[in-house]
This record gives sequence, structure tokens and C-alpha cells, in this order.
Amino acid sequence: MQHPGPVEISMHRKLTENLKPTYIKIQNDSSKHAHHSAMRAQGGGNGETHFTVILASPEFAGKSAIARHRLVNTLLKEEFEQMGLHALSLRLKTPTEADKEGLVPEQP
Repeated sequence: MQHPGPVEISMHRKLTENLKPTYIKIQNDSSKHAHHSAMRAQGGGNGETHFTVILASPEFAGKSAIARHRLVNTLLKEEFEQMGLHALSLRLKTPTEADKEGLVPEQP
């Protein structure tokens, strides 16, 4: 199991503090893109360029999918601009939507 690096740690902190998720999973997918020449230089080659985020938050209630994505991208602006984050795959749900999909709530 790979230990989280500084980009993943920063993402988790910001998403948790701002969105108070009932479920959060951050998966580093960078190794799937390491063969891209641009990714070797991106972020100093730290292996933290591509992530999948699955997150359920009450903050998403009443928001469209686009509004949810914009909110997350805004929260992670620093990671994109200064820390080498290149791409996110996002699954953003309300707690009710997550329950219907069988996502288990975060444990305290």
C-alpha cells in the first residue's frame, strides 16, 4: 500500500475541513499516467498528478453535478496551480445518494 504524499494529504485536509464528508476516498491514479512524457516533469515527478475522488457531503444538496465539480476544483486550486495536480476524476454525492449506492459512511 502506497503512503499518501503531500498533494493527497493536502487534498484530504481541504476536502474534509470544507465539505464535512460522510464518505471520502482519494485514490492516486498517477501510476496509470506515468508513461506520458508531460507527467514525468509535472509536479517534479512526485507521482501525484492524477487522482480519483469519491466523496459524499451534505454541502452538495441542491447543487448540480457541475456546481459540485466547480466547488471541489475551487477548493483544490492551490494543488492544481502549485503542487503538480493535473487531473481529477470526481464522483460527488449527497449522503442520501451515497446511501443508495451503498457507500459506507466515514468512521470518526
